Amino acid sequence: MTFAGDELTDTQVAALRDRLDGFTVDAVHAVLGDDAWYALARGETTPGRLATADGGRLSTLIRLFQLQVPVGRAAAETVFGELLGPLTGAGLLTASAGEIRAAVDVRPYGDEDHDWWVVCDLTPGLDGRLSPMDPAYVLGISEASSSLAQLTSRGEIDSALDLGTGCGVQSLHLSSHAARVVATDVNPRALAMARLTARLNEIELDVRDGSLFEPVAGERFDLIATNPPFVVSPPDGDRLVYRETAFPGDDVVRHVVQGAAAHLRDGGWCHVLAAWIHAEGEPWEERLARWIEPTGLDAWVVQRERADLATYAEMWLADGGHKGAPDYVSRYERWLRWFADQGVEAMGFGWISLRKADRDVPAVRIEEWAGDVGQPMGPATVQWGSRVDALDVSDDVLAVPWQLADDATQVTYGAVGAEDPAAITVRLEHGPRRTARLDTIEAGLLSACDGELTAGQILDALATLLGQDRAELRASYAPVVRELIADGFLYPAR
Repeated sequence: MTFAGDELTDTQVAALRDRLDGFTVDAVHAVLGDDAWYALARGETTPGRLATADGGRLSTLIRLFQLQVPVGRAAAETVFGELLGPLTGAGLLTASAGEIRAAVDVRPYGDEDHDWWVVCDLTPGLDGRLSPMDPAYVLGISEASSSLAQLTSRGEIDSALDLGTGCGVQSLHLSSHAARVVATDVNPRALAMARLTARLNEIELDVRDGSLFEPVAGERFDLIATNPPFVVSPPDGDRLVYRETAFPGDDVVRHVVQGAAAHLRDGGWCHVLAAWIHAEGEPWEERLARWIEPTGLDAWVVQRERADLATYAEMWLADGGHKGAPDYVSRYERWLRWFADQGVEAMGFGWISLRKADRDVPAVRIEEWAGDVGQPMGPATVQWGSRVDALDVSDDVLAVPWQLADDATQVTYGAVGAEDPAAITVRLEHGPRRTARLDTIEAGLLSACDGELTAGQILDALATLLGQDRAELRASYAPVVRELIADGFLYPAR
C-alpha cells in the first residue's frame, strides 16, 4: 500500500500528536505487564491481546500498532475521531467490514530524557506467521539502531548527518544535541516515514533523497552517524533496501569509511555500525586498515562478533521471512556456494569510529572485543580520542600527570584471612570493560595518579619506597604506563 503520511497537513499532524499523547514506552509496558511485554519481544501477541481486552485508549493503540490486530471502528473513532479518514487515506490505517487495521507502525520510542514516536513498517512474522519482506520495507527500532545510538557521541554540535536514515531513529537522537540535522536515504518510502517521524516529534529535519554522500556533496558536518545496508548476500537474490545494496561484497562499508573524510569538519566524528568480510588468506585487521589508511582519519575499529557463514546465512534468510518457505533450502545452498566462490571465510560485525584530527600520523586502533561493554559507548569513544591526543603530544609519558579513570574498580584475590592478596586486578565499567592484572608497582602507580604528580615522579617515589633503582624502574614501566593510557585506565589530568 502506498504511504503518504508525510502529506498530512500540519493541522492533522498536530491532531495526531495529541491523540498519541501518553502512548509511551513506559505506558505500554504498564498496560501489558512483564509477561506480555517480553512475549511481544519474542514475536508472540497472545498474552498482549489478553492484556488489552479492556477497550481503553492505550489498549486500542497497542492492539493496532504493536499487536497488529484489528479493532472495531467505534474503538478507532474513540481514539482518532475526525482523523480516521485522513489517516486511512494517507496509508497509516486500513478500513474494511467495520474493522480498522494499522497499515504501518507508529511505535513509542525514547531514552531517559525523551518520549518519541517512530513511523515505520509493521513488524513481520508475529505469532510465527510466514511473511516474506517487501523490498522497500522500512525497518523500525532494532538492535542495530539501538547499538548505533549508544555508539554515537553526544556533545553539543552545529551540524549532523544521518546517513541512510530509514525511518529516522538516529535523527531523533541527533536532534537533541545538533542545531541542524540532515537525513538521507535511497528509499522513497523511508524518506516519507522519516519526514512524518520528524513532524510528529516536532523536530526540524532536512530530508534528502540519494545514495551515500551524494545528497550532501560539498558539505561538511561535525558528526556523521550511519548504519549502512551492510548485509553481504548473493547478487542474484531478493534485495531488501534497508539491509542490502548493489555494491559488491562489503564495498558499501568501504565507501562510507573512505568518503567520510571529505564530509567531516575538523574534530568531527563519524560512527559506523558495520559488517565486513573475513577473506581467505587475509587477516581482517589488515583489510580494514587498508580501507582506513587513505582517509588520514583517526580510527577505532572494534569487532564485536565473528559469525560463521552458516549462522550468517540462516540469520538473514530468517530476517527476510524465508525460514520455512518451500525454497528455503535452495536459497540457503545458494548463499553458501556463493560465499565459497568469493573466498569468504566468515563475517565480522562491529563498529568503526573515525575522527578528523588532522595529525601527521593518524591514530588507528583495530581490535576484537567480544567481552562486556558498559553502555553508552559514545563517551568512551570520545575519551579514547582525548587519550590519543595526549599521547600524540607526549613523547615521554612519564613527564605528564595522569588521572585514574573514574570508573576503575580494584578487585583483589587471595585466600581468606591472608595478609596480602595473591592477585590485584583493575576493571573498567564504561565502554569495553577491560581488566588488567597489576603487580605491586602498577597498583601503587594507579592509586597515586590523581592528576597532580607526573607518572615519573610517582615511579621515583615507589622506587625509593621499595629500594629499587629509579632509572631501571622508569625504563621498565614507561611502556606499561603507555598501555594503561591506551586501554583507558589512565586519562589526561583534568
